[in-house]
Amino acid sequence: MKAIGAGTLFGGLSGVASATPGRQPGPKTEEILVGVSASAADMEGAVAQAVPGNAAIVHRNHTLSYVAVKFPSQAADRAKENFIDAVTRKDHIKYAEPNKTYGAFYEPSDPRFGDQYAPKQVESDGAWDTTLGDSGVTIAVVDTGAQYDHPDLAANYEADPGRDFADNDADPYPDAPSEEYHGTHVSGCAAAVIDNGTGVAGQSNSSLINGRALDENGSGSTADIADAIEWAADQGADVINLSLGGGGYTDTMKNAVSYATDNGSLVIAAAGNNGSSSVSYPAAYSECVAVSAVDDNGGLASFSQYGESVELCAPGVAGLALAQWDLTNQELRSHLKDTAEDIGLPGDEQGSGQVDALAAVTTDPGGEDGGGGGGGGETTSGSVDGTLYGSSDYDDYTWSWSYSAPSKVVVELDGPADADFDLYVNTGTTQDAWPGNYDYASRSTNSQETVTIEGPDDSTAMQIDVDSYSGSGSYTLTITETE
Repeated sequence: MKAIGAGTLFGGLSGVASATPGRQPGPKTEEILVGVSASAADMEGAVAQAVPGNAAIVHRNHTLSYVAVKFPSQAADRAKENFIDAVTRKDHIKYAEPNKTYGAFYEPSDPRFGDQYAPKQVESDGAWDTTLGDSGVTIAVVDTGAQYDHPDLAANYEADPGRDFADNDADPYPDAPSEEYHGTHVSGCAAAVIDNGTGVAGQSNSSLINGRALDENGSGSTADIADAIEWAADQGADVINLSLGGGGYTDTMKNAVSYATDNGSLVIAAAGNNGSSSVSYPAAYSECVAVSAVDDNGGLASFSQYGESVELCAPGVAGLALAQWDLTNQELRSHLKDTAEDIGLPGDEQGSGQVDALAAVTTDPGGEDGGGGGGGGETTSGSVDGTLYGSSDYDDYTWSWSYSAPSKVVVELDGPADADFDLYVNTGTTQDAWPGNYDYASRSTNSQETVTIEGPDDSTAMQIDVDSYSGSGSYTLTITETE
């Protein structure tokens, strides 16, 4: 067991391949997604040997390292289960899972909900005296597409407005605009042109791009949404908005938001809209900023989901903050929480508080004056280099806390590109972390892993395991603890 101490030590091509012609938009319940380790010499070949005669590989994403296997619509569930069991026994196969369906989080039919109280409620009007935003900040909306020629949106769109992953083409314009309004609405909330005398005002004059991943019914598959998230990150999106969910946990979606985060995007996701006391995926992933909804009286909206994963309430000002301050995605995440306003709701409803646009643009992230919400702190970090020599090799580490009751700890693994290393973490116990016993894990198909823990249990030292799923090579493990 090794101990780590503090101080130790936009544009681009996407890896999404074209889908097989005839692959329909929307839900794809007849498909199984198979994640392949980066150590495999042939991603598709690693899966093909287990595919039965009545099924076929219809899609592949080399960046996220998965393929989609389609079964006939009349195939029994048992056939898919047998395939999952068989393929996960093969070398280099990381996971196999149904291509689950997610849906847009539509607003309720409350006649007042469409009133534009949000900008005033989060002090956007005061923030606009400091900045209206900056076209150098790019917000990507993954949704039903958007009417990018709308007079209240057109000026904030880049020359290339996006891509359609539902129909597999280069145009994210909705097929049926009157039915697919959700993405247009979300885009307008984020960045409708401010001070143009037309329609509504968005929170900032940021640039917009759209990844259409949901069909005219507001439904989409895990694969289409994950591909859109990866694409948005590859375009250099500073913020990726996900007002969708409901499909539950999937490794494919987890890998997509991890990829986006690792590449500098801040992924902001709605907590959900069925009123339950648990946060929906993808918002529940630690990589995402889970945002609950509040009504015009400052209470939790009746439809909003809530839970311990909620970080903020009332979204929409990330673009303004980035226009004023040069921040990384994680610095922006902390800054929005540090400047949030405590509006008196329980922590599982408001997180650090309601986003305060005025405080976000007028409070120096390097200063100490917050908005009374999350409250930031000092950080300390440590790193260590190591080498794993083959599959199942591992290194264990402990991290002794530098602060009493730290607010956050981030554990990052940077390993070789041709291997597949995983990261496992335990807190509040002296038991070693390993693949069969862990509190937190990051197990993508490559060796770039991150575990983020808010309010970690500091009653014992943190236990960390770097494990080789396959391959060998050197790595760097970095821990950053926040007071």
